[in-house]
Amino acid sequence: MYTEQYRIMMKVTNHIRYVGVDDTDLDLFESQYPVPEGVTYNSYLIEDEKIAIMDSVDRRKTSEWMAQLEQALDGRSPHYLVVQHMEPDHGGSISAVMERWPQLQIVASTKAVQMLPQFFAQMDFSGRTVAVKEGDTLSLGNHTLQFMMAPMVHWPEVMVTYEQTERVLFSADAFGTFGALHGNLTDQRAWPDEARRYYVNICGKYGQPVQQLLRKVGALEVATICPLHGPILEDLAYPIGLYDQWSRYEAECDGILVAYASIHGGTATAALCMADLLRKRGAEVVTMDLCRCDISAAVSEAFRMKRMVLAASSYDASVFPPMHDFLHHLQLKAYKGHRVGIIENGSWAPTAGRVMSEMLGAMKEIDLAPSMVTIRSTMKPTDMEAMEALATAMLD
Repeated sequence: MYTEQYRIMMKVTNHIRYVGVDDTDLDLFESQYPVPEGVTYNSYLIEDEKIAIMDSVDRRKTSEWMAQLEQALDGRSPHYLVVQHMEPDHGGSISAVMERWPQLQIVASTKAVQMLPQFFAQMDFSGRTVAVKEGDTLSLGNHTLQFMMAPMVHWPEVMVTYEQTERVLFSADAFGTFGALHGNLTDQRAWPDEARRYYVNICGKYGQPVQQLLRKVGALEVATICPLHGPILEDLAYPIGLYDQWSRYEAECDGILVAYASIHGGTATAALCMADLLRKRGAEVVTMDLCRCDISAAVSEAFRMKRMVLAASSYDASVFPPMHDFLHHLQLKAYKGHRVGIIENGSWAPTAGRVMSEMLGAMKEIDLAPSMVTIRSTMKPTDMEAMEALATAMLD
């Protein structure tokens, strides 16, 4: 049962209420990204002559969400459910709302309407959907919703919604972040690190579509951004500036990530030696052990830093799998525009450098440092000249 204090706390504005839910039991978002602090499935209620629910939640939390909706509606019936994104963590409870309120209509993009039967084959959507296109509006009374298409941010059916009266942008997955809210709707302590990890791994491949969305948002007077994950944003210059930077594939930091994949420790020693050489030259350096760290955090850090040194053991005439996995993820997320140096290790037939170079060659605008270092099993004093040369090349 809501207390009055809880009701007030969950208000976004006098007419927009937060009805989302935390999920602190989920271990992996999208079955791949660790979320030790959980995640939110954000949903909002716009109260006017006609009532609109803005997105549903993952079916893991359907019961909790429906109870909150019932409490907030206080006996009233909603007129619309606006579906901005069909991914199951947001669309999973659509059928529950349709069954509970038979007169309710689904408002979504044409592509989203087409997708509905794919997820809910048992539901009859005849006469219960309103397909909207770019620039269409929907009046709720004193509030007007304006719809803007945002294809490939990060699914093709995505749209965002601008509420004109209170200047609120419901931004779908854009501007989201990992981490549960625990009732703290505007707590931005997770920004920028968790927001970057979320953006790079969820939307990172789609920089151009994000740029197109930012241009549309820039033409509006937005006071508040309500994303589908994470806190509501009110101080907008900072997050919008970061999204612009991230979607242009521009590094935030003029530093160097040293990422290594070592089997027995010899490659790790070489990587940490390189990090020391770079620090002695005044560089900001972050080291990450790809065998033990969260790969999504490593990918996020690769995007944040301007340059990167990779150190890996040779393995099965290729490269040690943790490094291969890391480079595969970078390629999937359209990593580009960075200088990269390579350290390879091989006890009898070094192959890691060749494979890493080939994988980097498949990415765009990678400036591969010419001074690749080859270690034979363990670091030796005779390797220092090549190490020094690579350190110099990384700072050139």
